[in-house]
Amino acid sequence: MTVKQKDPINPSYYTNGIPVNEFILSHEINFNMGNVIKYAVRFRYKNGIEDLKKIIRYVEMQIEHETKKETSWQD
Repeated sequence: MTVKQKDPINPSYYTNGIPVNEFILSHEINFNMGNVIKYAVRFRYKNGIEDLKKIIRYVEMQIEHETKKETSWQD
């Protein structure tokens, strides 16, 4: 009988269908937005509200980044 090993990098909540890291890479998603996806996928299974707060923070950081890009483009 084969015992399925736990994968610390891609636990089961990340691999229903396509693994989250593969999805992020295949869509060329940046670090901030990749973390948004990661925390959205796992919040029910791991850290709940804490992960939801992390989503908000990463979105805020992405907004700051995009705002700086727009501002520097207009200068």
